[in-house]
Amino acid sequence: MAVIARAAPSWELTLLNCWQLSLDGEAASVSSRQQRLITALALAGTRSRTYFANLLWPDCSESQAAGSLRASLHAITHQQPGLLHPSSNPLALDPSVVVDVNRVRRTIAEIDRLHSVGVDAIHDLRGADLLPDWYEDWVLFERERLDSQRLLALETLAEHYLAIADIGRALDAASAAVEIEPLRESSHLLLARCHLALGNSAAAMRLYHSLEERLLEEMSIAPSPRFAELLDGVLTSRHARR
Repeated sequence: MAVIARAAPSWELTLLNCWQLSLDGEAASVSSRQQRLITALALAGTRSRTYFANLLWPDCSESQAAGSLRASLHAITHQQPGLLHPSSNPLALDPSVVVDVNRVRRTIAEIDRLHSVGVDAIHDLRGADLLPDWYEDWVLFERERLDSQRLLALETLAEHYLAIADIGRALDAASAAVEIEPLRESSHLLLARCHLALGNSAAAMRLYHSLEERLLEEMSIAPSPRFAELLDGVLTSRHARR
């Protein structure tokens, strides 16, 4: 009688906007301690046991941290079989685990090379907030790093689409960049260029004055002269009409 091989469990880990671990489409129940270790493995990649023990239990002695790590690994191995790579040191998630952050990282890498940029790239980068309700230092570091990478990638996309006169996508990319960092002048400049390319000088002027107000209020600085230079033509034509 033929033996039918059972498919390996299919794990999916969501870290963007919320935390969820799913097995074959069904959400798994995971304790907070195990969540922290699984998340660290997903974000840091293959690392030594010592690395994860120090990262997750920085205030404990070396032996206490190692013991806590062993307990968490034991729980994950028995409660979420197939989630961890079989290696005991270094540690890693199994390569078959689908992690949503990795999709965003791949999109960013494609944009960096401006190679095979998919039509969903802006959608993948917009709103990809890493664990917004987590506040541990190592998570904050990873969130800020991912936000910086998303921001630069969106600005690169906006420049690319402006260069090929795809103003609609350029506008989407620049707007998404402004959402990530509302005080970043370079993103606002790109957005103003999009408005001007669409003939919407009033929107470009409103954008400038809004940024000017926020910079003065929050940082006591003004926009750089290059922003005003971009709008010189608009201001000149307004004065001429008057």
